[in-house]
Amino acid sequence: MLIPVEQALASLLASAAAKPIENCETLPLAQAQGRVLAHEVIAGLDLPPWPNSAMDGYALRVADAGGAPLVVSQRVFAGQAPEPLQPGTCARIFTGAPLPEGADCVEMQENAELLDDGRVRLLQALKPGQNIRPQGQESRVGDRVLAAGTRLGPVELGLLASLGIAELAVISRPRVAVLSTGDELVEPGQPLGPGQIYNSNRTVLCSWLRALACEVVDAGILPDDLDLTRQALAGLGDVDLILSSGGVSVGEADFLGQVLREEGELALWKLAIKPGKPLTFGHYKGVPVLGLPGNPASTLVTFGLLARPYLLRRQGVEAVAPLQFHVPAGFAWNKPGTRREYLRGRLEQGRAVPYGNQSSGVLRSAAWADGLIEVREGAVLVEGDPVAFIPFSELLG
Repeated sequence: MLIPVEQALASLLASAAAKPIENCETLPLAQAQGRVLAHEVIAGLDLPPWPNSAMDGYALRVADAGGAPLVVSQRVFAGQAPEPLQPGTCARIFTGAPLPEGADCVEMQENAELLDDGRVRLLQALKPGQNIRPQGQESRVGDRVLAAGTRLGPVELGLLASLGIAELAVISRPRVAVLSTGDELVEPGQPLGPGQIYNSNRTVLCSWLRALACEVVDAGILPDDLDLTRQALAGLGDVDLILSSGGVSVGEADFLGQVLREEGELALWKLAIKPGKPLTFGHYKGVPVLGLPGNPASTLVTFGLLARPYLLRRQGVEAVAPLQFHVPAGFAWNKPGTRREYLRGRLEQGRAVPYGNQSSGVLRSAAWADGLIEVREGAVLVEGDPVAFIPFSELLG
């Protein structure tokens, strides 16, 4: 019985939540890109800390507008502390500058006429608060501005900087042991022997893991040997996850799956997904093991849709589902299947178009594509029918 994708994902996320990465470390803001916030951030000051002008123009009292032209009593630039506004005058003010005490509006310079004698005539009616950014408009002291478990990108880091925060506590990097299996695999730069291929999965997975703020423990290539597989697993040391590609199905040379079944715990096996059916999840001596299929496109799909959210949830991230949207299909689909299919494809003139060769061994399909096209179980499509599209930009970081 094949396990539906939603059920497999729910099981993985539950397992991740039950075994969170609990250690944290303090980093300077400049080194926290891509890391996960360990504790909520509470604002220690108002943003902005004082009322300021949203425009280049003139600060004044509404009560002084509409009469005779006003004398300019001071000029206020950003970064200066203004004097209280003299009654019956206005202040020349620039964007971001603090509002003088006593002023209750700002008129943009386009709606004011500077006379030859230096006074200013206001050309339109004004109202209190016009073109003013009030103190605390963005946040107030004591507000929670970021929750624990927030993944830190440029926007979040900028917000923290605006609060004067120079360093913060983040979740420690998960240590992930990456191993490949198969006598047929050779690392790039080495000569190929008969029946051998270069190992692309190791490069994909190690790069992807680093983008997810993981510490990679490169365990190399496991030969097709049961005893050596046992020895390799036993020698991995202190890691948070063992991640493999290949060796997890039921073939005679799939020794990793055999070791898990004999010496560990097998929680998931065989998913209703294409490509990627022979995914395995279990534990070896208490360490979670996620076995991905060996074909490159299968590795890509299962890591993006299942391993990635698992690793993010281990770090405390709640929103782990990639954003997706529906677009018209740029293809017909008349072969309803029993597994959910993820086609490598891209958007052309607003329609989702799959790569011509969807073999699970063709990684070039993903290099051509912009994302994954989801075709549900039992679906029959004609061109123009809506399909879900998951951009690679949502999965690869």
